[in-house]
Amino acid sequence: MDTSRIFENNKRWIAERLALDPDYFKKLAEGQSPEFLYIGCSDSRVSAEELMGLQPGEVFVHRNIANQVVATDNNINSVIQFAVERLRVKHIIVCGHYECGGVRAAMTQSDMGQLNSWLQNLRDVYRLHRHELNDIKDDRKRYDRLVELNVLEQCMNIIKIDHVQRSWSKSGYPKLYGWVFDLRTGRLIDLQLDMGKEFREVRAIYDLKPLNKPDQDQERRI
Repeated sequence: MDTSRIFENNKRWIAERLALDPDYFKKLAEGQSPEFLYIGCSDSRVSAEELMGLQPGEVFVHRNIANQVVATDNNINSVIQFAVERLRVKHIIVCGHYECGGVRAAMTQSDMGQLNSWLQNLRDVYRLHRHELNDIKDDRKRYDRLVELNVLEQCMNIIKIDHVQRSWSKSGYPKLYGWVFDLRTGRLIDLQLDMGKEFREVRAIYDLKPLNKPDQDQERRI
């Protein structure tokens, strides 16, 4: 497919939108107020708005290889700060997906050049959960489980972020969710993570503003 086809597709898309609402692009240009921040993988098979059934303007999106939330990555930290402080999103979703090439690479002993430093974070997830993962003999099930555990650990990394903690103390938002997209079926899977419970267990380590007694209401809203 050459690029000319993309521009033809764009013309058809514009016509379709205007047929439904002549003021569609005028409204779109007025600003955005999404309630969701979606952090997902850069994989070309996983499109956030499409799999969630949402329209432009309804979800703020950040994507990188293997949906990582890395403390030293200015890109992801800027996205989260903007989403929380300016857009005031109510929900942050970390969404991994089965058949993730980044996950597979992290469980493979190979030198991948520039990718090595990025995959190190994912290999750290493998190290943290290696006993559980190494007990899984089926390769695909082991890769799938690392996808799920990686989502959990990236949600944990969001818990540590100052912008997020400040927002919790003021409003109780954003709430955190861990999902997986199953490429084999098209189904979104909610991992049912209890991030309030997870926060309570690590609060003494990562809370940037210790309180005299736990704010139970805040923890329940996470």
